[in-house]
Amino acid sequence: MLGPHLVLDLYGCPKEKLEDVQYIYDLLDELPDMIGMQKIMPPYVMRYVPEDDPLDWGISGVVLIAESHIAIHTWPDLNYASVDIFSCKTFNIDKAKEILEKKLSPERSDWEILVRGRDFPVNLLKRGKNGSV
Repeated sequence: MLGPHLVLDLYGCPKEKLEDVQYIYDLLDELPDMIGMQKIMPPYVMRYVPEDDPLDWGISGVVLIAESHIAIHTWPDLNYASVDIFSCKTFNIDKAKEILEKKLSPERSDWEILVRGRDFPVNLLKRGKNGSV
């Protein structure tokens, strides 16, 4: 397999955390180091307010890591956040969940792990530039 993809739904989070662009930025900036990932760019975080549905506004952010990415999307008026961590290497899923739950303070969380790249040709990653193993 290529790697795990943590999908985390956080319900009942405090609105003040979910609407704070700097708070989400800082979380995305610190999280890779905390779970043993290598950040390859600063986080990109923005506030989004759709014209057609004022309740659908929120903060979205992503940080690219050498292993793949971490993304957070928030709906402050609904006290909900979704988080995705996809990595081409294993990571401590329990630690990642614990950190995110501590930082975003949900009343309840649901999660699942998707197995990405079940048939990914891992042996190709081990080959040298000339194709030798």
